Amino acid sequence: MPLDPILQKLLDGMPATDFDTVSPEELRRANIANAIAQPRVVELPRIEDHRVEGVGVRIYWPRAGAAPLPMVVYCHGGGFFMGNLDTHDNVARSIAHRAGAVVVSVDYRLAPEDPYPAAVEDAFTALHWTAAHAGELGGDPDRIAVAGDSAGGNLAAMVALRARDTGGPPLRFQLMWYPCTHIDPALPSETENANAPVLPHRAVVLSAGWYLGNRDPKTSGAAPAYAESHAGLPPAYIATVQGDAIRDEGIRYAQLLRAAGVPVEHHNHEDLVHAFCTLAPYVPAAARALDDSLAALKTGLA
Repeated sequence: MPLDPILQKLLDGMPATDFDTVSPEELRRANIANAIAQPRVVELPRIEDHRVEGVGVRIYWPRAGAAPLPMVVYCHGGGFFMGNLDTHDNVARSIAHRAGAVVVSVDYRLAPEDPYPAAVEDAFTALHWTAAHAGELGGDPDRIAVAGDSAGGNLAAMVALRARDTGGPPLRFQLMWYPCTHIDPALPSETENANAPVLPHRAVVLSAGWYLGNRDPKTSGAAPAYAESHAGLPPAYIATVQGDAIRDEGIRYAQLLRAAGVPVEHHNHEDLVHAFCTLAPYVPAAARALDDSLAALKTGLA
């Protein structure tokens, strides 16, 4: 199936990236510059930046005077080495607005300067802080979800596993867009979509190396797919993209969760690309896919 025509036109105007000649720092600068140029999708009544237990967070409130609200701890994408609170500000705003939830967006440490497990530790710290301070944030500690896109989908899944294994905080839902759950460049979709737009195979290999160093994702604990058990995890919504190098990671993680008895809603989008959540301001098809997933999140937190 061809890509959405509006999306295709947008991609045609994007310069190609040679991942073998640019540094992580250069990719970060370009990523931030692009984010600054984006229009804001929705205005919210209150947004605040905080530093909690050494971790930067940005908190979004969907409306004033309506508490307690459900809460979402959100981890941005960016291959574990780029992205920040600004690059995914629109996604966090959309979550707050569409799900009617207080959103805590996590500014976790990035590789290669801070490889695994730094990002997981930061995300889990943010989750614990969110649950402990739910009351003062106007949130409900019994209605917390985790969400993330790409690398952030990995972190959301990792945090859900850790919360289950360490006695909480209890989670109601997990939302993962095109998640990196196996960190396995040998999966079939990596070959099939080796030259995929946005995230080609070479970018996957480099980002995995920066994040893991010499660690094996199967034995280091860095990939949620290799957990001993997936039973007892919260219900999940997983969105994948047909023409994505890491498509099979999300598909297989959905299968693992279902096999463990976890309710899963999985959608594989044939006309979109990796990172479609951040393209929603420009591409109506991406906006619809984002809205559908956030409707599921809202239901899961009801």
